[in-house]
Amino acid sequence: MSKQLTKTQQRILDFIIDMKAKGLMPTLAEIAEKFGYRNRSTVQQHLGAIEKKGYIKRNPKLSRGIELTIEDKFFIPKPVLGEVAAGNPLTIYPDSIDTIELPTIARMPVDSFLLRVKGDSLKDAYVFSGDVVIVNPNLEPRDGHFVAAILDDAAVVKRFYRKKNRVELHSENPEYEPIIIEENYLRFKLVGIVIGIYRSMDRKVG
Repeated sequence: MSKQLTKTQQRILDFIIDMKAKGLMPTLAEIAEKFGYRNRSTVQQHLGAIEKKGYIKRNPKLSRGIELTIEDKFFIPKPVLGEVAAGNPLTIYPDSIDTIELPTIARMPVDSFLLRVKGDSLKDAYVFSGDVVIVNPNLEPRDGHFVAAILDDAAVVKRFYRKKNRVELHSENPEYEPIIIEENYLRFKLVGIVIGIYRSMDRKVG
């Protein structure tokens, strides 16, 4: 059975998966450049650890000799970094609060992360309490996108609209009023765009 990866190992594995989806496995030099390592031996150490945990195989004779071995595994553990409110704001934690077994078909772009939803303000968009959302911090939000945001040191997930001199965060539940954020409000920050939702059908409800 594969062992859980460290945060650094997970990010490197995500990069490898992302590169493969683009049709080309990364070289040691490309991994080193991506993560700011001056010494390729550091990359070798991380890859060795990932290989021992059963996620890749390496062919040292090839420059692009990394092979994913997780494709025959339906699930791979991913950390959940916090809880995000579909209702009243909740805290995003600095370290992972949980892990889930995410299907390998649920592709996560590099730097993306997971947050668990609490509350029912997005129920009309079929996003329910306990769902896990995949958040990409590298995309620019457009009107109508679901976004994760920090508001007054807490986290929310809402539908985003940019208006003149303000931002509006809308729920998908008529019981909740829109959240209005005036321009230049310093205690508001967009975290990223929600690009996917994962729901475990055997989780406990309530």
